[in-house]
Amino acid sequence: MPNIVEPKLISGNANLPLAQAIARRMTMYRGMNVGLVDARIERFNDQEIFVEVYENVRGEDMFIIQSTSRPANDNLMELLIITDALRRSSAARITAVIPYFGYARQDRRTKARTPISAKLVANMMVEAGIERILTLDLHATQIQGFFDIPVDNLYASPIFAIDAKTQFQDRLDQVMVVSPDVGGVARARELAKRINAPLSIVDKRREKPGEVAEMTVIGDVKDKICLIVDDMCDTAGTLCKAAEVLMDNGASEVHAYITHGVMSGPAVDRVTNSVMKSLVITDSIQPTEAVQSAPNIRILPTAPIFAQSILNIWSGTSVSSLFETDTLAPIYEGIL
Repeated sequence: MPNIVEPKLISGNANLPLAQAIARRMTMYRGMNVGLVDARIERFNDQEIFVEVYENVRGEDMFIIQSTSRPANDNLMELLIITDALRRSSAARITAVIPYFGYARQDRRTKARTPISAKLVANMMVEAGIERILTLDLHATQIQGFFDIPVDNLYASPIFAIDAKTQFQDRLDQVMVVSPDVGGVARARELAKRINAPLSIVDKRREKPGEVAEMTVIGDVKDKICLIVDDMCDTAGTLCKAAEVLMDNGASEVHAYITHGVMSGPAVDRVTNSVMKSLVITDSIQPTEAVQSAPNIRILPTAPIFAQSILNIWSGTSVSSLFETDTLAPIYEGIL
């Protein structure tokens, strides 16, 4: 057990409801009040970000809860400036809890004269004074190697497995997990193994970014309940088209389990009007009112897994134990 008495949480503006939910769960686990550190984060007239921490954080184990979601640049700068404020206030250790890691899609050079922005963001975080990262379902797991500090990458698949077993408990023998592209096979296979279901793949070919030219289903989905698994849903164009292709190939129902609901532009309308019976996302990104009111979108909480992970990091115990469905089941009992 470290010398530090209690972990302390501070939140940016990206997803305050999630930060408050994490604090409530930690209060429940600890049996004592765990609140968010009192601070103000405001913008000057020219949109410069200013942070002031009202509580003493000297020698404390600090956890900054901040997704770098839309607006990505503003939320990223909030994270960096909060880190600088804590470092200059003599915090003992600073851990960034980033439920959704923005810029993760720019993890490699796709053509000449393009950046690797995920590496740049990693450098900025380390230089600012962050000493550990806790995140959920990185778009590309190799991003962990961009950091010279520990990175704990949690997985949503155990949460999805618990939910799927609850939702389809009487029909699990009819379920088939589907990867929406070849690159996501490992992620889909992980859920398929957890619920003992077969795996299928939708092979897509793009003529240019944002447009899918052709989709082909690899595997027999006839009369199957198809669960499309992916790490993020942005405009939902590919997702909705994949659902249509699966139905055209004889699937009885199509559902989707997506970790990060970016839900840009026409995404909500597309999902609402699609053949999908349900889209399940997590609250790693604060859902808009449109997302919350959509009849076929469900939101799973991530506060339980993040709260337990923070406590494990603080106490020096295993975070990887939370990768197992059996470990998470008691934490999510009564929630899913």
